[in-house]
Amino acid sequence: MAHLFWNLPDNDDMLIFPWLLCFIWKARNYKVFSNTDQDPREVLDSAITEARAWAAAQPAGEMDNVRIDISATQPPCGEWCQIDGAWKESETRAGLGWYNLDPESGSVLVGACNLRRGLSPLQTELEALVWAMQIMLVYNKRRMQFQTDCTELVKMVSTPTAWPAFETLLEEVEKCRRKFQTFQAFSSTPVINWS
Repeated sequence: MAHLFWNLPDNDDMLIFPWLLCFIWKARNYKVFSNTDQDPREVLDSAITEARAWAAAQPAGEMDNVRIDISATQPPCGEWCQIDGAWKESETRAGLGWYNLDPESGSVLVGACNLRRGLSPLQTELEALVWAMQIMLVYNKRRMQFQTDCTELVKMVSTPTAWPAFETLLEEVEKCRRKFQTFQAFSSTPVINWS
């Protein structure tokens, strides 16, 4: 855990960091154990609220020089599309889903489907990306940020030659990617930009 705190900026905004980690972990547990999704902005707001409450509860004088004034960060600038794939070894079908938001117009597009289960969860995540890219192109959305919870998918898209088993699907990703003016695929940590 100590490696998470190395080389962090020395400013007041970092006081929320432990609270944010805690609430991300709680949201993850809700997803894993209850199959309940939590809005990322609500997770951030909860962390900010808890950090402020903690600071207010500290004895007088101990927190005089501490300021917790965190403005909630907005989702990535421009249009974005969240994607996900659901795969279970005991099932014969897999699920794909995507959620697209245009912050300027407020328009939302959502898609969900099931298909014959592939060989791995990673294949399902990749199929979800391909499908979402194809749909965004049909709607003429040429500047897009794709968000996934699968860091392996981001690695796969950034270095397709390292994944020969998925060559056919990765060729489709590249074919679609060339049609975008701006394309970004990211997870919670890595970011890939193509312009």
